Amino acid sequence: MLKVGLTGGIAAGKSVVGEMLVALGAHLIQADAIAHQLMQPGQPVYEEVVRHFGAGILNPDSTVNRARLAEAAFGGPNSRIQELNKIVHPAVVKKQDEWMEEVGRQNSKAIAIVEAALILEAGAAERFDRLVVVTCRPEQRVERWAARLKVDLETARREVERRMAAQFPDERKIKAADYVIDNSGSLDETRKRVREVFEKLKAEAERSP
Repeated sequence: MLKVGLTGGIAAGKSVVGEMLVALGAHLIQADAIAHQLMQPGQPVYEEVVRHFGAGILNPDSTVNRARLAEAAFGGPNSRIQELNKIVHPAVVKKQDEWMEEVGRQNSKAIAIVEAALILEAGAAERFDRLVVVTCRPEQRVERWAARLKVDLETARREVERRMAAQFPDERKIKAADYVIDNSGSLDETRKRVREVFEKLKAEAERSP
């Protein structure tokens, strides 16, 4: 089995690339979806996050309001993103590892992909056999974020810049990558590059013990 980390800056198009890889036959799990599950009421991670960030991050039904949590973690002069990551990352990584092991048990030649924004920032790159980085132009991040959240460009720019401040720049991610997928062009261009990368990953997975 080949363990692949799929990463990239905010709004680069990781999920789009991930969907394309799944369509070609890869297995994929999203770190964000795992984190969402772990932050449900009653989960140990949920209890720890509320203890650190306070009941102000909760909705009336006691679920985590992700926008408020993001504001608490990213906002203000002193970012608390590292504090949040120390709570959430270890549990997410444990779930990822368990999932990859299960995929490997079912198919020893499988490609198991973990889609996560902070693989390099969390020092988790060594957990993977290959690292795929998705990039796009800076202005596209803002436009995509604005479209996704239905906000104006200036609001989107502030949010993207705030979140990018907690991430490594693209240049650093590209240097660490085994494969880079430029998602600046058309979907067809991205799909062509994804297919090229998938064929290489597939060949490597076939050679794995």
